[in-house]
Amino acid sequence: MSKSTLKVLHLPTTVGGNPQGLSKQLGKAGVFSKTWAFQGNYFNYDCDHVIWNQDDTFISREFKRLRAILNAAAHFDVIHFNFGQTLAQRSAKPNATSVLKKLKHTLSDCYLDILQIVELNLYKAYGRPLFVHYQGDDARQGDVSLKLFKYSAAQRVPEGHYSAETDALKRKMIQRLNKYCAQIYAVNPDLLHILPKRSRFIPYCHISLDEWQPFYTQRDNSRPLRIGHAPTNRAAKGTDLILAALDALAAEGYQYELVLVEGVSNAEARKKYESVDVLIDQLFYGWYGGLAVEAMALGKPVVVYIREEDLGFIPEQMKADLPFIQATPDTVKETLRHVLEMPREELYRLAQCSRAYVERWHDPVKIAKEIQADYEKALHHKGRF
Repeated sequence: MSKSTLKVLHLPTTVGGNPQGLSKQLGKAGVFSKTWAFQGNYFNYDCDHVIWNQDDTFISREFKRLRAILNAAAHFDVIHFNFGQTLAQRSAKPNATSVLKKLKHTLSDCYLDILQIVELNLYKAYGRPLFVHYQGDDARQGDVSLKLFKYSAAQRVPEGHYSAETDALKRKMIQRLNKYCAQIYAVNPDLLHILPKRSRFIPYCHISLDEWQPFYTQRDNSRPLRIGHAPTNRAAKGTDLILAALDALAAEGYQYELVLVEGVSNAEARKKYESVDVLIDQLFYGWYGGLAVEAMALGKPVVVYIREEDLGFIPEQMKADLPFIQATPDTVKETLRHVLEMPREELYRLAQCSRAYVERWHDPVKIAKEIQADYEKALHHKGRF
């Protein structure tokens, strides 16, 4: 098999646009790389094939699921799961209120559990190396987060978001995929507290840097500082604390423009990010998300909570290069006061550092080459490359 004939399939979600971005870069490198997803979302990330239609019946969806599993096994050399999921993925469900619903959930869980084992063994029988990307709540567990961390999303999300059931299911699924996957990746270092020891941190690579050129707006003194925030989950991101801090600073006489970005496509959101001077990411997760990468690529400094305990999982030089304005739930108001008082030239310098950081650590070409090398190594072990 030559590099030009290597066929890779990414499935089954579009979470964060990460599988689509990686697939695009692999394609540029000459790999035949495709992305499949059960369904899209309002971010409208590109996807080569959407498996389900909105009006599909249960029978129709299951037929399409089974057909996708068979086609994936038969026609691709490498299968790369994203968001910790395969095509046969069960999920923890809310407590049922009736005997009939409990029975329905139990039967569904058993069916998907058995089907996933069949799916994974089918790929194995075909000699397909498997890879998996964990991106956040696909692996993150509430009980572990509360035990290990002073600040975590587990303190903030509604009851049931993390539960004994969801935590146990995630542990089970992680153990299962560990048995079958050649490599496990995590884009958030806190996940490496709970993933198998052989798992590896790898940065987000979902955007092409030549398509995301910087818009350095920080030196425009003709208007108040423009602050952006784009919560996908207000509770977990600490949006209430951020807005309260900004309101308190406004009451003290500080001037700013708030650009709140919610519920729009990635293309629409990007236009808004281009207009801001600073972006506030999150206060509880302990690392920055794909949004922060996009903002830094656009030349925007990022305010975010970076958890010190997680930094042992990333390269030392990456740790030394971190360009962020650190904020915690306890310091967010004073941090934002500092931002509002910063000289515009200092913000501009930080904006340039942020762009340089993304170019060094989130270069999708370098990351795609690293992952491609992992594919080829796994295929070589199977005598197929």
